Amino acid sequence: MQRKTFVRSALALAICATTFAVHAQTKLTLGHGAAPGNPRHEASLKFAEVVKAKTSGRIEVQVAPSAQLGDDAAMVTAMRTGALDMSANSQGAVANAVPEYQAFGMPFLFSNAAQAFKLLDGPLGKELADKSAEKGLIVLGYWDNGIRHMTDSKRPISKVEDMKGLKMRTPPDSVLVDIMQALGAEAQQIKFAELYVALQQGVVDGQENPVMNIHASKLYEVQKHLALTSHQFQITPFLMSKRAWDKLSDADKKALQEAAVEATALQRRLSQESEDKLLADLKSKGVLVTTVDKAAFQKATAPVVDKWLAAPIGSYVKKVVAAAHAN
Repeated sequence: MQRKTFVRSALALAICATTFAVHAQTKLTLGHGAAPGNPRHEASLKFAEVVKAKTSGRIEVQVAPSAQLGDDAAMVTAMRTGALDMSANSQGAVANAVPEYQAFGMPFLFSNAAQAFKLLDGPLGKELADKSAEKGLIVLGYWDNGIRHMTDSKRPISKVEDMKGLKMRTPPDSVLVDIMQALGAEAQQIKFAELYVALQQGVVDGQENPVMNIHASKLYEVQKHLALTSHQFQITPFLMSKRAWDKLSDADKKALQEAAVEATALQRRLSQESEDKLLADLKSKGVLVTTVDKAAFQKATAPVVDKWLAAPIGSYVKKVVAAAHAN
């Protein structure tokens, strides 16, 4: 009798333990707007893999690429409300919630990503993370969205005058709109997922993006001129909803942070390696590549910096600009 009671008790405990294990499993969704093959997607997959390993499968991260969950702005809103757990997002969209991100997008501020990350991995990045947390967004890492260049279907761009009258697509980024207008172009905001068709149909003449995005989304099929303007650097903020973050145990938070460090290192490395290789491939596909008169472009866009220094986030912009120039 005692043995039967013991067996029943053990069985009940096993069922309870199994039930608890099932309930203890956490599924998190990570959305982004880039195409598979883009460093943003590869790093997201790496993050999911490392999280699963570090939590022995308790936390499963499902990656949704190519704006399956909406554009970047929609994903930022979803994270802030708790409807989406994580996103490798865009600087402009996040800046709508946390304006200080715009400071890193001042025209011609960085000639390479390493200069920007030197600041982002220090006190200025910590300050940005604190401001993000106040708006319901936890920074897991600052990823690289590259140095941005311009493509168009009308003519080669080498001097400021070549920009006049071009209809140029920009993401929802106020600084980029200012840059385009300062150069004499007409800025139009179109969702990245709709950009290929907009270029194909001539809704806009051109667009601007880092080489890795131009290549991964095959924009070279509908744009034959690429000008290496290097007009702006952008972060890809890797973020988590504070509502989702606060539900995790300290151990799980640690696992996610460690996984994010690995994913961030991979994403930055892939981005750095990609430009020269992809640029050569674009040339082989018939894209005509030009360089520009950088000094003239910088002079034309100088008023953009002055405008943002006078904005409500001016004090932070001033610190970032000063640090960049001292770099």
